[in-house]
Amino acid sequence: MPRRTATMLASTLLLIALLCAGVLIKVPYAEMSPGPTVNTLGDHDGEPVIQIPGHKTYDTTGHLNMTTVRVTSADFNMNLVSAVYGWLAHDSIVVPHDTLYPDGQTEEQSSQENAEEFSQSQESAKVAALDELGIPVKSWVIVSTVVKNSPAEGRLHAGDVIKAVDGTKVTKPADVAKLVTEHKPGEDVAFTVVPVKEAAAAEKEGKEATRTQKVTITTDKAEDDRAIVGIQAGTDHTFPFQIDIKLADVGGPSAGLMFSLGIVDKLTPTDLTGGAFVAGTGTIDDDGKVGPIGGIGMKTVGAREKGARYFLTPKDNCAAAAKDTPDGLTLVKVDTIGDAMDALKDIRSGKTADLPACTTKG
Repeated sequence: MPRRTATMLASTLLLIALLCAGVLIKVPYAEMSPGPTVNTLGDHDGEPVIQIPGHKTYDTTGHLNMTTVRVTSADFNMNLVSAVYGWLAHDSIVVPHDTLYPDGQTEEQSSQENAEEFSQSQESAKVAALDELGIPVKSWVIVSTVVKNSPAEGRLHAGDVIKAVDGTKVTKPADVAKLVTEHKPGEDVAFTVVPVKEAAAAEKEGKEATRTQKVTITTDKAEDDRAIVGIQAGTDHTFPFQIDIKLADVGGPSAGLMFSLGIVDKLTPTDLTGGAFVAGTGTIDDDGKVGPIGGIGMKTVGAREKGARYFLTPKDNCAAAAKDTPDGLTLVKVDTIGDAMDALKDIRSGKTADLPACTTKG
């Protein structure tokens, strides 16, 4: 066999062997790619994303699109070829598997966590939107979760309303943690609570539960030596009217900002976008503070492919997003819902030169 032919054959066989090895070799990575983007002002699967029955709403135009990231499942075993392809591709990102599924998290656990975060983000979006409009929302601190085998198990229950800790009134969840950690492990802490059943019955009747009980719990020691009782405090709300957000197969907290803006737009005669195609992302808390999210590069790609011209970007995501901004997309830095409202005012009035643009420095 001629030397040249033998060399080509050997090279071909080696390439085939490498490709086969690449397919067979599994690597501890996962892939992120652009997911669906949905207009919070429009319909999804045949029904409005935001519904406010029994209250006056206004017509809207344009788009306020929430964005998502599609990720490989927890049990997906990526091979070396797929990893290399993902590293080279523009519309996907390969990341360590533990980044998406820490501590061996299963698909079921991840879905449950995402569903809980999505539900909480909707509540915060409603609160932030109504606060922006000056509409009061009644809020109170509750026991959100009780850790199994903790000192609080059987003593406090999810949904209990926490009125005070050691006689000090609490107005936000952080107050509870602060007051508990003022103790040393092994000391008693006294909770003044309204049991969940009484709180629920009072809320159903439109009344405020006033009958309280005192629960004393002996604190335990956390890994960092803090005193703990084994609960996570949260916030519950009573809204002055019904607001429903209908969006299936979406999880996580990152749509909070866009939901809040969609609610504001529907409740005010001002057309927030002026017909423009605006997309965005960001968590939001009850005070209207916008927080960073993951997969920002994939969200900007997905938004631009859908037709977005402006992208509301959390301040802490700006530097990463600006490193590879899709052509034709303007990244607008926002830190609060108020910032987003100001940006939308500039967009609909054509003052786009005044928009706070993201840069690689932030």
